[in-house]
Amino acid sequence: MCIYISSPIPQGIGEPSVYHAVVVIFLEFFAWGLLTTPMLSVLHQTFPQHTFLMNGLIHGVKGLLSFLSAPLIGALSDVWGRKSFLLLTVFFTCAPIPLMKISPWWYFAVISMSGVFAVTFSVIFAYVADITQEHERSTAYGLVSATFAASLVTSPAIGAYLSVAYGDTLVVILATAIALLDICFILVAVPESLPEKMRPASWGAPISWEQADPFASLRKVGQDSTVLLICITVFLSYLPEAGQYSSFFLYLRQVISFSSATVAAFIAVVGILSILAQTVVLGILMRSIGNKNTILLGLGFQILQLAWYGFGSQPWMMWAAGAVAAMSSITFPAISAIVSRNADPDQQGVVQGMITGIRGLCNGLGPALYGFVFYLFHVELTDTDGSEKGAKPNMSAIIPGPPFLFGACSVLLSLLVALFIPEHTGPGMRPGAYKKHSNGAQSHSHSPQGSGAEGKEPLLEDSSV
Repeated sequence: MCIYISSPIPQGIGEPSVYHAVVVIFLEFFAWGLLTTPMLSVLHQTFPQHTFLMNGLIHGVKGLLSFLSAPLIGALSDVWGRKSFLLLTVFFTCAPIPLMKISPWWYFAVISMSGVFAVTFSVIFAYVADITQEHERSTAYGLVSATFAASLVTSPAIGAYLSVAYGDTLVVILATAIALLDICFILVAVPESLPEKMRPASWGAPISWEQADPFASLRKVGQDSTVLLICITVFLSYLPEAGQYSSFFLYLRQVISFSSATVAAFIAVVGILSILAQTVVLGILMRSIGNKNTILLGLGFQILQLAWYGFGSQPWMMWAAGAVAAMSSITFPAISAIVSRNADPDQQGVVQGMITGIRGLCNGLGPALYGFVFYLFHVELTDTDGSEKGAKPNMSAIIPGPPFLFGACSVLLSLLVALFIPEHTGPGMRPGAYKKHSNGAQSHSHSPQGSGAEGKEPLLEDSSV
């Protein structure tokens, strides 16, 4: 059974560049960053009991839907082009924003369902892969990842200030306006990155259900030992990261008694440090210690960060662990580059969709796991209003943040798996692992640039989030 697609969206302004991708990512996550403080209040007001658990379930459903849809969207973008799916993913990812003030229940319901299209990074990485050579992708993917951090440097602080000064309604209106600006930017300014010769001869080209099956992409993972090791590393390291991302701001308010302003400042500082880590530090490490060692170092920082979050009970500990967390952000850009490097040019959407699918699975399991562990250890959000402080926890507890300690153990396993990733690419990794069904328009030969140097370079010469 096949899906048929129709005509493309018109071209944008100028030649496709990494900066087009950077603007799209920045605007999308800047809009969501503004809602950090209002969302904490709305979440607690809507679910006064078991706030952490409900937060985990909401993000869990969203992540699982993302896992199920990522391969289809990635494969369709390989045929239809990236621009159409950038528009689709950004629109539906931002669709819940105005509902925060209209109907909180619908807001959280639509957030859960928006996971079907919440795979912007998959399309963005494929977009970047279309327009960069292999030796450029480390820098390009790091720039995209750093932009994600940059979008969160000021937006939570701005949102917190506007919320206190003018109310949550203004923050929601501003976030909605920025999301609409992002959509207009894609429509008007973003050019298509997928070369014409990489597309099928007819816009009615079929897409098989085999390509749309997320479990089929997971089955392909086992066809190559190196790909299998990479994907296991991604799963074990991103599972706690996804859980942490969904609940950490609530945790700072509850366990450490951070105010809204302090939470915003924390996000800003960690964001700035992450930008430096994913641009300057990442490039230096890639050149000096090699790609594989960069991954291992990033995983080591992540273990230290999660253990510190788990055992830390003082504000200074959170700030110190935040600096370590910024350094751990170098891991995924490097890992994503391996996958991009070893995929054919016309398969970038498929392989990025596969990795995004694994991350989507983590986005489903991680928040639910964290929420459940918080629930088991009776950690609840008891106050988000008035005093701007969460309730003081019982500091006699040996582990103030139990889910983070579980996360540290998961990343330790990831580090052990990453040790077995070969230092150099194997010649059989490229064609077999990601091969999708061939049709006349897509089976043309296209040699990737820089293939001659492939056997000489370390495994990870490129990167992503």
